[in-house]
Amino acid sequence: MTKAKVYHDGAVSGARRAVDAVMTVLLAALCIVWIYPVFLILINSLKAETAISTTSVFELPTAASFVGLGNYIYGITKLNFLSSFCYSLIITVTSVVLILLCCSMCGWYITRVPGIFSQAMYLLCVFSMVVPFQMVMFTLSKTADSLRLNTPFNIAIIYLGFGAGLAVFMFTGFMKSVPIAVEEAAMIDGCNALQIFFRIVFPILKPTMISTAILETMWVWNDYLLPTLVLDIKKYRTIPMAIQYFRGSYGKVEMGPMMACIMITVLPIIIMYLFCQKYIIEGVIAGAVKG
Repeated sequence: MTKAKVYHDGAVSGARRAVDAVMTVLLAALCIVWIYPVFLILINSLKAETAISTTSVFELPTAASFVGLGNYIYGITKLNFLSSFCYSLIITVTSVVLILLCCSMCGWYITRVPGIFSQAMYLLCVFSMVVPFQMVMFTLSKTADSLRLNTPFNIAIIYLGFGAGLAVFMFTGFMKSVPIAVEEAAMIDGCNALQIFFRIVFPILKPTMISTAILETMWVWNDYLLPTLVLDIKKYRTIPMAIQYFRGSYGKVEMGPMMACIMITVLPIIIMYLFCQKYIIEGVIAGAVKG
């Protein structure tokens, strides 16, 4: 190896390390930018109402402004927050389970049964992702009332329709990368279609299943517009709907309890994301191949 070659390789390696260092600093700064709003919500949820309104919201709690869990207790008891939490949990769990089950079977069918019908179904599902919700929300509200889909126990059917586009796209892309030989071997052993799907295909879909579940959970859990349009707000209030009631007359907002309830709302999603984050990139990349 010549000296020129060694010098060139060393220069390339040094430039690569410099680029990596710059990217590390930029990504760390970006992470701080994303985390900082959550940090602000946390510190303000521990402050007294007067401290938030009269001093800077960016200051840390002091001995005079610190109220501990007072805002959390007040926010939970005032708006019957636990009831709203249960409604949001029911809606999220039923919707995500229904989306994962139906869309994974749909993606498997589209991939394994090619034809005009399958292709048209796939295109319709993908097209639904680009249709703005505002175009259909008034018609949807009337349809939901007519079909009695206006309770937390059956609104999952509506979420299935809106969440199917992304889910079918990801499951179809992943299934295109899975060899069909495994399914053919199971068919030779006497398995029917349902047995092949639930015993062979379903376990293979785990990475895409988890990443899709996280994305759909964050959407359904934080959704405000659809439950407001469909549900009877006098009977059922999800967490985003309940938080809005901290706004009083004449523009008055109870910032402390609102921040506390927002923190309670964000915490389950953060915990879920931390436990499942390793599957997100894997599932998204797997769902994008050959698709």
